[in-house]
Parts: sequence; C-alpha cells; structure tokens
Amino acid sequence: MAQLKPFRSDAATAAFALAAAARWCDGQLELQFRLEGPLELLLLAEPSPAPQRRDGLWRSSCFEAFVGAVGQEGYWELNLSPSGDWNLYRFDGYRRGGRPEAAIQQLPSRCHRSPQRLTLELTLPGEGWLATGDPRLELALTSVLEHRQTGCQYWALQHAAAEPDFHQRGSFIALEQLH
Repeated sequence: MAQLKPFRSDAATAAFALAAAARWCDGQLELQFRLEGPLELLLLAEPSPAPQRRDGLWRSSCFEAFVGAVGQEGYWELNLSPSGDWNLYRFDGYRRGGRPEAAIQQLPSRCHRSPQRLTLELTLPGEGWLATGDPRLELALTSVLEHRQTGCQYWALQHAAAEPDFHQRGSFIALEQLH
C-alpha cells in the first residue's frame, strides 16, 4: 500500500496514517483504503443499510480515486463514503463536463471499522465506461478527512498544486507504481 500525505501537516493530521492501493485485475479496478488512528476524532458517516449514489460526498470524510487513461484528457472521479454511499463522475478535461457516469448504476463496497482502523474496499468493473483489456491507467488516490475540531483535511499520494486540488493531472500516478 502507498502512503497518502496530508496537504498540510499539523497535530491533527499527525495522529493518523492513511494508505491506499489499486490494481487492475480481470477487467476490474480493485481499490483499498486503510485509515489508522483515533477515529473518534473524525466525522465518519455510519454504514447505510441501503447505500446509494449521492452528490457532495467530498464535503465530509470521503475516500476518492481519480482515474484516467494515459494520453487521454478525460478522467473519472470516484467518491466513496464510509457509509457505503458513492458516486462516479466523468470529466471531459480538467474540471470540465463533470456528470455522473451512466454506465455504473451500483457500486457495492466493503467497510471494516474498529476504534483505531477503517478499511474500505471496492471493486469497480471496467466494462461499459473504461477500455476493456488491460488499459494503461493513471490514478490519484485521495481522501477528505473531516476532523471534529479543525474541519476538512486533504490527503493524497502527491499534491501537485499550491492549494488542495485532486483534479490536477500532475498528481496522477501510473497504476503499475501502486502495486
């Protein structure tokens, strides 16, 4: 797993470790996020009995993956709440043309939670929205963590802008570097 870094390090972020992994397997993108630390300090949505597609998940604690094919301007943004609620958006270019990806209508995830660890796992089928076969992908694995005292903290594998901006293609990393 690769370690995510907070945009700004401080006492609130020092209490946590956040890691993520991604791999392409049998026509599917497998993602995993692991958060460790005193989870009671964060605002984390409780598991939903009926997770569904929702907008605005990034306004609170949310795990995200930005996925693009090498050499293509367009990309997708996946938002996944600890509740199981989700969304997948398609963009034509940098923050342009964002709309829900119609090819994906359900996105079940698995969440395991203890007082000191939260693990989220998701298998995203590539069929219908992403090239089939073994595409050359670039990803930005990111997270928004809402701290009860200090508000939202922005975590990513790498930050490529002067302000937190997960859409910056310069922060995407080749999938093979994340194994």
